[in-house]
Amino acid sequence: MAGYDYDLFVIGGGSGGVRAARVAAALGKRVGIAEEYRYGGTCVIRGCVPKKLYVYASQFPEHFADAAGYGWTVPEASFDWGALVANKDREISRLEAIYKKNVQGAGGETFQSRAKIVDPHVVHLLAEDRTVTADQILIATGGRPAPHPALPGHEHCISSNEAFDLKELPKAIMVEGGGYIAVEFANIFHGLGVDTTLVYRGKEILSRFDMDLRRMLHETMERKGIRILCHAVSESVRKRPDGRLDAHINNGTVLTVDQVMLAIGRIPNTENMGLEGIGLEMSAIGAINVDKYSRTNIDNIWAIGDVTNRVQLTPVAIHEAMCFIETAFKGNPTAPDHNTIATAVFSQPEIGTVGLSEDDAVKHHPDIEIYRASFRPMRHTLSGRDEKMLMKLVVDGTTRKVLGAHILGPDAGEMAQLLAIPLKAGLTKDDFDRTMAVHPTAAEELVTMYKPTYRVKDGQRLD
Repeated sequence: MAGYDYDLFVIGGGSGGVRAARVAAALGKRVGIAEEYRYGGTCVIRGCVPKKLYVYASQFPEHFADAAGYGWTVPEASFDWGALVANKDREISRLEAIYKKNVQGAGGETFQSRAKIVDPHVVHLLAEDRTVTADQILIATGGRPAPHPALPGHEHCISSNEAFDLKELPKAIMVEGGGYIAVEFANIFHGLGVDTTLVYRGKEILSRFDMDLRRMLHETMERKGIRILCHAVSESVRKRPDGRLDAHINNGTVLTVDQVMLAIGRIPNTENMGLEGIGLEMSAIGAINVDKYSRTNIDNIWAIGDVTNRVQLTPVAIHEAMCFIETAFKGNPTAPDHNTIATAVFSQPEIGTVGLSEDDAVKHHPDIEIYRASFRPMRHTLSGRDEKMLMKLVVDGTTRKVLGAHILGPDAGEMAQLLAIPLKAGLTKDDFDRTMAVHPTAAEELVTMYKPTYRVKDGQRLD
């Protein structure tokens, strides 16, 4: 390795790339990392972090309304979009500096440049017009919102990237897509007072989540005033003389809005990086193919995170980075475990889920027990808000192992993180039953549902 400039060169300064660079540098390795945009990547700069801040902002109207039931008189409130954007920018800049500083503090060298691989051991830094050599190369360039070039008028649309920094808050918006990004932004904009329509080609929002959660969230969003059109796609977007947009939907509807946001999936960032030239194998959509240890078909080149299109979640990229360090630099081959990953959808109400949905469990297990509770949480009793909470456990009727846990309601994401531990450990419903409840909490339902709501044997529901 002494013949190279670096023991490890990382391309991509997001959560996964920065973690790998920082930990490798802390081990005494000579590390370089290049990021062409801003350190922190999608999550910190234009994803999870600013999104959660905007979720918080959008929840205040409901908090103000609920306060009356608890004796508070709240004056008429007003919202300043510009102030939210500016405050978000300050926080993002603070976090960006920390990400960069952490690498440098560990002894790594950071570059603000696009990087191109010109040889399995050679990286060209375009901003500096020079090349560096490295024994090991890690690609962690993430992904970006999928464009829709076939849509007439797509140039008038925005993605989640631009949604955070609009010059002004739209009066009306159409969000196309049914995944967690589309659903979260529909709730954000609606909470901020925007007339919001969600357009989705599928039969129900949030595919791959448990159907009970999907249906209840759909119903709740519509009661709040969000218009949801399923089995629908936009056919064209036309700009009007007054600057507004007419979105023509395949069902004949024409939506006149100020913004059209496309949230129709994400694609890997692998273009113009020289990957084809060195013979790196990729999928049809441009994702880098890797083995279970995140190694590509070229022995010294690795890839982690969204660019591999395995599980597109920030904590997964970080976990893959740590496994890469164990494998590449500690002599301890470690494959990332992509099973039983907890996740959250920061809708309103939010979703927290871990493990198998009911439909998936039925496909793989002949005897399933479903424990289900739907109730109005205590926080809504005095406020009068007509909004229910759902808790559901999916259990293997033979082994009693808890296969899935699904929550819709306040703090569902926090609960999912904690539920991930017993499900990852393979605990049973009997272990849940032996656990004392914390009262009064919503989460106590998870350990007090003693009798199955229904069973599913050989694909047939038995009430």
